[in-house]
Amino acid sequence: MIIGVPKESFPGERRVALVPSSIANLTKAKCEVVVETGAGIAAGYPDAAYAEKGAKIAASRAEVFGAADIVFQVLCHGANDQTGREDLPLMRSGQVLIGFVRPLGSPQTVHEIAEKGVIAFAVELMPRITRSQSMDALSAMATACGYKAVLLAADALPRFFPMLMTAAGTITPARVLVLGAGVAGLQALATARRLGAVVSAYDVRPAAKEQVQSVGARFVELALETSQSQDARGYARAQDEDFLKRQRELLTRVIAESDVVIGTATIPGKHAPLLVTSEMVKGMAPGSVIVDLAAERGGNCELTKLNQVVIEHGVTIFGYFNLASSVPFHASQMYSNNLTAFALNMLKDGRLNIDTQDEIVSATLVTRDGKVVNPLVLASNSVPLAS
Repeated sequence: MIIGVPKESFPGERRVALVPSSIANLTKAKCEVVVETGAGIAAGYPDAAYAEKGAKIAASRAEVFGAADIVFQVLCHGANDQTGREDLPLMRSGQVLIGFVRPLGSPQTVHEIAEKGVIAFAVELMPRITRSQSMDALSAMATACGYKAVLLAADALPRFFPMLMTAAGTITPARVLVLGAGVAGLQALATARRLGAVVSAYDVRPAAKEQVQSVGARFVELALETSQSQDARGYARAQDEDFLKRQRELLTRVIAESDVVIGTATIPGKHAPLLVTSEMVKGMAPGSVIVDLAAERGGNCELTKLNQVVIEHGVTIFGYFNLASSVPFHASQMYSNNLTAFALNMLKDGRLNIDTQDEIVSATLVTRDGKVVNPLVLASNSVPLAS
């Protein structure tokens, strides 16, 4: 089997889908690796590092797609809404595509991939089971985002994060509130605490309390009925507007007392819940900071502008949506490990065995034999299940 790694084409994307250290494991599985020239340079991995590990360096993107049985990408067509469609003519029937596809948010692009006869796996659909932890790219990238969100906030905040006792007086610590205690939220909490801030978090899922406390943060509890707030996969469920309105009312005081608010609350395939209104921002102290990691899905804050930094009511609001790309060396390393583990799970004696009885395979398989075959994707797009 030949695994191809094209250079990421989304504007500003610096990650690469495979790093040189992963090649040895793929070689042991009787795979060859072809990498587009320059694919890893922005992440800190030059062509020579790939060649040293046995990869072939291809001169063009077309050469990679033409040779590859399996294509590793970070942002595939669907997740890449700027230049992803340019890859469609390069794809061929029976070729395997593994990467972020955004199948719940881009139904048209999923069908376009299916029409090419491509066997596409969307890594964002990875089931949250013990056996798949090493393959969980969504969690890996969320880790990078949560870490970087805190650094952005610390840099923009006109205060110190830690408490300092100096000859010039005592400096009180910054107060950081994280909305949403998933992987990104927990990493943000841990990073802010390491920088010395007083940290707290709110999550609609009661089960998140123990996880929040495990990283040394306080869990904010609101007087709301939340027994049905989590689905079978462990993700938060969408709530009705009455619930959200009451939630915002109860969060108003908590947000007003915070120097930094980091929004990470999302619902798979849905618009992000609105948790911070314009009035709530107005109630924050001048100089406060909001980093809205949910910006790409509409934002947790009403005033967020996608991929922009704005100042409203004296509060700096970050709407960046691709923060993992801003730490490309380690983000690529984690992602490469995820995809390699995922591919090795299906590779047997140098051949790809797509076993749909395997929960990991069935949950992530989106297109096959010219059809969209994933039940979750079909249900979200209101398309009849393929036979």
